[in-house]
Amino acid sequence: MRATPARAGGGRERHFLVEKARAAIAEGSHSFAAASKLFDRDTRERAWLLYAWCRRCDDIADNQDKGGPLGDQGDLKNAEDRVQAIRVLTKRALDEQPTADFAFDAFGLVADETGIDWDMAKDMIGGFALDATRWSPATESDMMRYCYHVAGSVGIMMAVVMGVSKEDGETLDRACDLGLAFQIANIARDIVEDAEAGRCYLPKSWLDAMGWEAGEHALPENRFRLAGMMPRLIALMEKHEQASKLGAKKLRFRQRWAVLAAANIYGAIGRKVLTRGQLAWDRRVRVNGLEKSWHVTTAFFEALWNRPTPPAEPILWSRHDFRPVAGW
Repeated sequence: MRATPARAGGGRERHFLVEKARAAIAEGSHSFAAASKLFDRDTRERAWLLYAWCRRCDDIADNQDKGGPLGDQGDLKNAEDRVQAIRVLTKRALDEQPTADFAFDAFGLVADETGIDWDMAKDMIGGFALDATRWSPATESDMMRYCYHVAGSVGIMMAVVMGVSKEDGETLDRACDLGLAFQIANIARDIVEDAEAGRCYLPKSWLDAMGWEAGEHALPENRFRLAGMMPRLIALMEKHEQASKLGAKKLRFRQRWAVLAAANIYGAIGRKVLTRGQLAWDRRVRVNGLEKSWHVTTAFFEALWNRPTPPAEPILWSRHDFRPVAGW
């Protein structure tokens, strides 16, 4: 790991990249922006730099702007070309080469400062490769594999940003759990929105049990039965959410507070989907400012107490179960 207080010119100076990354997270994710304010300055800035790259990769892969509506996906070749562009730009950034894109330069900087490596980045890019093939999960294991690539891998990189050793497998597993919980909450919240874009992240085996083809699950007349699937999905989210708090126990206080706040806020999204039942998809589930303040406050006392309870049931899925296929 090499400390680099500043980079070369051409808009790659550290202060410029940090400010652009701060603006990106403020616009792209109010939840992550709120939680990041609890970090110490170094961790906060590095979290912003990492977020900017994740957001930009997502935008390129989905042909969208700052997480907005999906753009024209084109044919499979176009989608695969976009993923290849992400690979090339990420590799250039890790090699400390200019990319002409601040978000990739930001990733190169945070990787240089923390030791994030190509294997970690490649795991996340693997999720975009799945989407590029119009992939959908056949089983729960497939769904969790996708969650690992698009979010569990980010949890691992965030742990490294916070100073967790790459040799500390137990803590990295728990960081992965937090990412898995976040993505399961996203899947629950965005079921109808995803279906309108021709995507489905619920396992086919779950839909088969209901007698549905992909897409039918999101029809208005099926919302009541769809809501009946949410206890299973949110229970899975909560199990990984609870496991993640065991890893947060090892972090410094401010880092622990920020992680627990993020876990509480995203967990609230999943639980709102559950409690709203068939009305959960009439409008996008959000956590408002007052609710966020409550979750930040409760996280403060959780961080002080620092005695998390393990999940009642064993964790079935870990980062070791989801390795990229050849060619990713």
